[in-house]
Amino acid sequence: MTLVLGIETSCDETAAALVDSDRNVRAQRLLSQTREHAPFGGIVPEIAARSHLAHLEAMVRGTLADAGAGWDEIDAVAATTGPGLIGGVIVGATFAKAAALARGLPFVAVNHLEGHALSARLSHDVPFPYLLLLVSGGHCQLLSVAGVGRYRRLGTTLDDAVGEAFDKVAKLLGLPYPGGPQIERLARDGDPKRFDLPRPLLGRPGCDFSFAGLKTAVRHALDRLGPPDARATADLAASFQAAVADTLADRAANAARSFRDAHPAVRHLVVAGGVAANGALRARLAKVAAAEGLELVAPPAGLCTDNAAMIAWAGLERFALGLVSPLDIACRPRWPLEELAELG
Repeated sequence: MTLVLGIETSCDETAAALVDSDRNVRAQRLLSQTREHAPFGGIVPEIAARSHLAHLEAMVRGTLADAGAGWDEIDAVAATTGPGLIGGVIVGATFAKAAALARGLPFVAVNHLEGHALSARLSHDVPFPYLLLLVSGGHCQLLSVAGVGRYRRLGTTLDDAVGEAFDKVAKLLGLPYPGGPQIERLARDGDPKRFDLPRPLLGRPGCDFSFAGLKTAVRHALDRLGPPDARATADLAASFQAAVADTLADRAANAARSFRDAHPAVRHLVVAGGVAANGALRARLAKVAAAEGLELVAPPAGLCTDNAAMIAWAGLERFALGLVSPLDIACRPRWPLEELAELG
């Protein structure tokens, strides 16, 4: 049995978790900074980094206490080392390196995106290879996942990430931050057919995405409406969400066809990242997966948004392969998944 401590500080959640090789999350703690950033309508990097610095040690101590575990039971320490807001990344990675050095433990540098990419293997028995749709506030990609550290990008966004589009549209609609959950909640009571919004790149070859035009179309619809009433706001939220769902479904179907040609035995389409918590999008993608002869796998909502359990699991998968990191490995604000081969 292997036990790994994971630390996540790449954005506005301070998180720690203990995960073992039997896929048990022994304990985890997460402190959200939503209230601190809400007055600014988005994340302020310096506020995020200072909050991580103030709370991380207590989060780790609390996680160990919750699990009834001591440092002598831990086999490795893993931490997000990029990509992300660099100040916060440095806080978490430096703490993890110091703990590993002080306790004589291996340190595992984890790419935050790989944490999302492997999260389905923590919650479900998903073998390699599989097709991955990674959707979050900063990323929107379709990738083939052949193994730990073995990723090939099939498509990416040409402009905005889908989570960013949700947040910007929410702001246009006068909804509080974070916008994604607000839109999903409002859309449940809306008419998704009232507003004829574009589906960028729909029906075209390839697997790339584009959301800037859709976001602009929402703004134009609002300009034509004038100050919207509650019904119009709900209808516009539903129409926007439906357009996103159609776009993701179309691109994922293209990727599934090309991926299956190269990997005939593939059985799973995995959707991960913060936006994967959206129930309407999951339902739409499940239909696409079924039509393409695949099973949709989506981690529980708590593993979709930023969390330390996925970082501990990714660290555990790397540690099991002997992929430990030197303590002088640099933190990186940008770190494409395709560059993970350099870690081993």
